[in-house]
Amino acid sequence: MEGTINNLIQRSVELEEAVSALFELGAHDDSNRIKSSWTMCSVSFEHAQSIKILIGTSNYTSAISIARLQYETLVRSMWIFYAASDLAITKLSNPLTLENEKSANKLPMLSEMIKQLTGKAPDIAVDMLNEFKHYSWKSLSSYVHGGIHAVSRHSNGYPLELLDQIIRMSNGLLTMTAMMVSILTGHNMIVGAVSKIQSEFKDCLPDLKH
Repeated sequence: MEGTINNLIQRSVELEEAVSALFELGAHDDSNRIKSSWTMCSVSFEHAQSIKILIGTSNYTSAISIARLQYETLVRSMWIFYAASDLAITKLSNPLTLENEKSANKLPMLSEMIKQLTGKAPDIAVDMLNEFKHYSWKSLSSYVHGGIHAVSRHSNGYPLELLDQIIRMSNGLLTMTAMMVSILTGHNMIVGAVSKIQSEFKDCLPDLKH
């Protein structure tokens, strides 16, 4: 793998460590809404870790597929905190049984969750979610479902530019997760810490339009 990608992964790991420190503060309270949103942030963080690990071992198709999962769990975390009804929170928080699984499967799909976030979550965050979905959703879904992107890239190779883009995309989602974590801690001063992280690691983040 080219040195530039290795360097980007190393910087991304350092970003990951900075975000990980925010998780150590813990959630503001143990309400089901806060706990469920926090859990989804943790899952999204895990996906970000996995992307770097998989790219580092040249498992590129799997890495790119997981980028969609990282995005989805971030959206779910935001939806749980800002927009989900108390009934939806209860469904997510119930013990895992076959009956409860069927009930939870009736929760809104991704597009509906983003729609419900409008006017409730910060506008800039919703704009970023919509922008990501507009530009990346179809291609990422192609990797997930074994479509033309997966067939072509796995057969012919992955350009370094694409790997660079995926890592930066994942890092951008990770900083959004960091912002959610800062909110869930209940410590207002932590929001400033996230802005500092974004500034410090702008060299491994995508160019933001907002």
